Amino acid sequence: MSSNILFHIIAKLEADNAKLEGFYKPSSLEEDGFIHCSYANQIIRVAEFLFVGQTDLVLLEIEKSRVDCNVVDEDLYEGNEDFPHIYGVLPWSAVVATHDFPCGNNGLFELPASIVS
Repeated sequence: MSSNILFHIIAKLEADNAKLEGFYKPSSLEEDGFIHCSYANQIIRVAEFLFVGQTDLVLLEIEKSRVDCNVVDEDLYEGNEDFPHIYGVLPWSAVVATHDFPCGNNGLFELPASIVS
């Protein structure tokens, strides 16, 4: 998977609303100053850390080159790993796909077959 592709975990209703509005502006943008994202190989760890038990989730697949604000890879939590952060509103035109991403019955997540890490 290309480093030009980012992912963001979001509730399906939020994704539907963002698609209608033409942009996505989560509360984390106000609180943290950026939108938290992941690369494909980071999705499962993030999901199992933050979203256990949630079944209403989707993954936004974002093409970095379509984002019209700064996207910075950085390690803000001293975890020895860089995560991509979008420093601005995400235009829906940068979202190239959405993938259903429910937590399984066992409480764990699996990458959708449509995503290859």
